[in-house]
Amino acid sequence: MSRLPDRDYSHRTLLEKLGVRSGQRIAALNVSDAAFLDDVSRTAGESISTVLRGTYDLIFLQVNEARDLGRIPKAASHLQAAGALWIFHPKGKNAAVKEGEVRTAYLACGVVDNKVSAFTETHTATRCVIPRVKR
Repeated sequence: MSRLPDRDYSHRTLLEKLGVRSGQRIAALNVSDAAFLDDVSRTAGESISTVLRGTYDLIFLQVNEARDLGRIPKAASHLQAAGALWIFHPKGKNAAVKEGEVRTAYLACGVVDNKVSAFTETHTATRCVIPRVKR
């Protein structure tokens, strides 16, 4: 049995990998990368909210420490049905918050992961969505 070739995403920009498109309602919480935020705003053609009010197509949440895990449930509760919560969390064995801790936090609030991408040299991006059966 032959295996289908893996998709090659290497030619895509970070914003393409994260699904940023024009006209989306986007929030960014605790994200400190100003250049990234400028690129997102320019691509979406909308200003990015730093306070959660209503629902969003995309929410970017940076988790640097264990205390930041408490932000995940609130962020998940503001997702549109087909929206995505991207959690940027530290990479590596010396990270202040471990990948398993992040996973436990988002699974506990009813979202599941379905994509992972590099965000920076120090942070991974994990996309979480509301499962289809709950939309």
